[in-house]
Amino acid sequence: MKTVAIAAVAGALATSVAGSASPVQKRTDVTTITVKGNAFWKGSERFYIRGVDYQPGGASDAKDPIADADGCKRDIVKFKELGINTVRVYTVDNTAEHDTCMNALADAGIYLALDVNTPKYSINRASPQVSYNKVYLQSVFATVEKFAAYSNTLLFFSGNEVINDDSTTNCAPFVKAVTRDIKSYMNARKLRKVPVGYSAADVESNRYEMAAYMNCGEDSVRSDFYAFNDYSWCDPNTFTGAGWDQKVQKLSNYSIPIFLSEFGCNTNTREFNEVKSIYSTDMSSVYSGGLVYEYSQEDSKYGLVEIDDTSVKELTDFTTLKNAYANATDPSGDGGYKSSGSASTCPSKSSSWNVTISDDQLPAFPSGASDYLKNGAGTGPGLKGSGSQSSGSQETDLAGAGDGAVTSGAAGGSTSTSTPSKGAASALRPGEFSFAPLAMGAVVLVSSLFGGLLVL
Repeated sequence: MKTVAIAAVAGALATSVAGSASPVQKRTDVTTITVKGNAFWKGSERFYIRGVDYQPGGASDAKDPIADADGCKRDIVKFKELGINTVRVYTVDNTAEHDTCMNALADAGIYLALDVNTPKYSINRASPQVSYNKVYLQSVFATVEKFAAYSNTLLFFSGNEVINDDSTTNCAPFVKAVTRDIKSYMNARKLRKVPVGYSAADVESNRYEMAAYMNCGEDSVRSDFYAFNDYSWCDPNTFTGAGWDQKVQKLSNYSIPIFLSEFGCNTNTREFNEVKSIYSTDMSSVYSGGLVYEYSQEDSKYGLVEIDDTSVKELTDFTTLKNAYANATDPSGDGGYKSSGSASTCPSKSSSWNVTISDDQLPAFPSGASDYLKNGAGTGPGLKGSGSQSSGSQETDLAGAGDGAVTSGAAGGSTSTSTPSKGAASALRPGEFSFAPLAMGAVVLVSSLFGGLLVL
């Protein structure tokens, strides 16, 4: 991109929105989940995510399970047996119909944690500058517009494991910009404010830096929550033996909700002993539950069930997890949550944190994308679109981190502007595209594919 006219964004925002999303057929009696302090809430009760990651077909056959009404209804039977309240879905088709499955999930008391990216429409860690563009945001916004209308959409993930080692930390400003953009879009379009955050690989060398970065700065650019894909507890183990007590301590002052977006090491026989700690006062003052990887048996062998068309066969891990969830009672009261807290301090550049864009700047809103804030994103490209990862430029214009952001409930809301500048991002060497294993190599591969980080 050559020049991003931030002023054009503000100009678009000054114009009234021509209506919001068309009404969808949906349950109207579902209590939406909100964020207060460092916890999720269902009305006046603390809400702990208790769920599974759900993507039948896996990375090699990316399909939309929420668009498969028959498959969804088939699997909800098993979800109810497990006693879960949330499923995470990594890929959806934003041209498909989702009312049937979303209503069925709502009937079962199950919420959706949704990744807004797809394999073709995502931030590519090998070239974040090029992959952050108007075409990409159109797909993201089309997904947000559809799913914000469902009361049981719990949250949106703006990215999944984009940063998976020290060399890819230069992608962090682009992930943060996407988070800002999604929040702005929901405000501009008068959509329900679904919490937006990031699902991080648990990289030991930059684990806390990435968490701090997504929670530092002004409210318009901060995440509403933060999540880890954490496979460091391998049974047999304990809360202290796995080092999870140290993670809770290090994050004790974190001011937004944290949860595990993937967990369940399968190096040894899975006993799911970590479930007892996750839903106890061991962790409840900092963590708000988690999602077990994963529902269906795929190549990485983490499945709870095997799916064969209309039949579902429970595997040993299904019963083990079912019992672990049944025996794990949420803490009474508020679980020791923190009702208030301040933004984190942005991390300093180091050998493990290669972010050279200043803390008060981010990649500027892509040229031409302001039309989406005014008129909506329109019909998304779905899973068969040509993709967006080569639609941008190697050059990245920078602006004040919150410039052009919509910070109140409609277009015309509070915004700020400044002249964008060419910054360090344009000179950054793209991070190496590596599948080097973190804790669990196979999971990193699958998660990276579902995060849409491959150039397809």
